[in-house]
Amino acid sequence: MLSRSPPVWVVCLTLVVLLAGCSGAAPAVDTPESTTTTEATPIPSTTTANGTVEVHFINVGQSVSTLVVGPTGETMLVDTGHYRDDGESVLQYLQAHDIDRIDYMVVSHNDADHIGGNAAIIDYYEAEADGIGAVYDPGIAASTQTYSEYLDAVEEHGVTLYETRAGDSIPFEGVDVQVMGPPEPYLEDAARNENSIVLKLTYGQTSFLLTGDAEDDQEAYLADRYGDQLQSTVLKAGHHGSSSSTSEQLLDAVDPQAVVVSSAYDSQYGHPTEAVLNRLSDRSIPTYWTATHGNVVLVSDGQTVSVRTQRAAPTDPLAVREGDPVPPGTKGDVVERARLDAGSGATDSTAVAADGGTTTREGTLSIEAVHADADGDERTNLNDEYVVFKNSGDASLDLSGWTVTDEAGKTYTFPDGYTLEAGSTVTLHTGSWSDSATDLYWDVGSPVWNNDGDTVTVRNSEGAVVIEEIYG
Repeated sequence: MLSRSPPVWVVCLTLVVLLAGCSGAAPAVDTPESTTTTEATPIPSTTTANGTVEVHFINVGQSVSTLVVGPTGETMLVDTGHYRDDGESVLQYLQAHDIDRIDYMVVSHNDADHIGGNAAIIDYYEAEADGIGAVYDPGIAASTQTYSEYLDAVEEHGVTLYETRAGDSIPFEGVDVQVMGPPEPYLEDAARNENSIVLKLTYGQTSFLLTGDAEDDQEAYLADRYGDQLQSTVLKAGHHGSSSSTSEQLLDAVDPQAVVVSSAYDSQYGHPTEAVLNRLSDRSIPTYWTATHGNVVLVSDGQTVSVRTQRAAPTDPLAVREGDPVPPGTKGDVVERARLDAGSGATDSTAVAADGGTTTREGTLSIEAVHADADGDERTNLNDEYVVFKNSGDASLDLSGWTVTDEAGKTYTFPDGYTLEAGSTVTLHTGSWSDSATDLYWDVGSPVWNNDGDTVTVRNSEGAVVIEEIYG
């Protein structure tokens, strides 16, 4: 762990900024030497979960900002969005969620699309709220006005700034936070992306890996250095879904149950790239994209992770672009779409999500058709009112105990032992008859689905929403 007193390099950086301030020039700062000396491999967490941890991936377009709220109320903010809005959207999000203090502010690296709100957020929390506990930075300078303003804010308010490297830790109360990168010495001639701060947050049996904009060199370092210690319930895709990140080697080591991508819907870089989406698809990893899901909030109780998003959208990696765009700053609460069961930390369990084409580890359930308007007199032809479901995955899907509900709360429960085979469909009829592999019957005496429009909601056996589809 780093010393709690400000390291010498902070003073050096501050002096350079002061000298450059009169001309408005960006600071020209030599790469500071690391204060970290340990090379010990991090010890697996023994944290006992008591409460919940929230990980908020804020929808900030072609950028990233992640808020973590711990079980005792301590907060960590990793990156602050793009310089184009000076942190306005991130600050609004924090205020809307009653965050009155940032205990740990982590700068993954000093590119302007990651530190855009640093100065504004430091100014606000130091002058108008309850302050910034400390800032953690990889220590590689950038020649931008955004970086200069960030350091000016640190110096003006006397905020403690730590150079942070692999092997350090952040004392987040109730959560084990391991700093896994960047290493000493820096990689690739101190390129900023390749030397992003990489964090693994562990809470109970659940964990989250945040890799900043780390690319192939640091991902190879991580996989070689840590191996299966990288295993995490959820991975934030590296570098906004760039093809230079989220490699096969890293995915195999992390073995995540879900991946979150933070980038713009109309990204000029094509993020997330087809190469990354194909890698995720090859491993059947549900993918949440802030551009179509909006804000993505993960809530861990130490055993399971509830995945909550503003919008229901495809999570099949090859279908993520079929979702409608959600502009940054869009208002609206998040709704649970999936629940990930961490188990022992390995990812053998099923992960489902509401997207009208929902990806799981064992199958993909979608709604093929809703036939609400039966021919003739609906009350005497109830079997012509039906919903068709399909498993378009490559393995069978056990639907035992899953439920189907309309807006009025009428509920059908799939029978115990019912399995929908890969590629197969099943039709759920409103009326009565003998169940078969391809046809199931609700056995109610009146129509269920409104002809003018209704909502079909499917929940799994644990009650998590799997599909929520509106028709009409």
